[in-house]
Amino acid sequence: MNWGLLITGFSLGTAKFLFAHWALYGAARAIEYDISWLELFISVTAGAWFAMAIFYYTSSLLMRKARIKRLNTIIEAEKRGIPYQPKPIFTRFNKSIVWIKRHIGIYGITLLAPLFLSVPFGSIVCAKFYRKHRRTFPLMLFFTAGYSALMCLWIYSI
Repeated sequence: MNWGLLITGFSLGTAKFLFAHWALYGAARAIEYDISWLELFISVTAGAWFAMAIFYYTSSLLMRKARIKRLNTIIEAEKRGIPYQPKPIFTRFNKSIVWIKRHIGIYGITLLAPLFLSVPFGSIVCAKFYRKHRRTFPLMLFFTAGYSALMCLWIYSI
């Protein structure tokens, strides 16, 4: 068991889960370590779950701080007499997230957001849209574990 690789897998899982399996497997091959399916699965999935828990449950605090910062920026601009130019709200990215929410729903957001956005930002998006649903966080964990298992199976079938 190579603890350096497991910590690397954990770290990769916290940030960019979509490519973490391939990156960890490539790193293990580069140092000629035969990483097992279970080591790959557990290290990357544990990292993703850890980041999901932190960002999902602190998202309301993070959104509140962002709102306060935005309001302070507006107040400062008014004090200085500078016209405040707000950031655009209806960007292509925001429209696509809302489209996914409306057409695919809770299952689509909990499946796609942590994969394609990143685990921290995807967890915040899931919490923003579906915080009041009891099944949101368990669905995120379930889909992440399922994707991780499929990715490990794909890597070891090649």
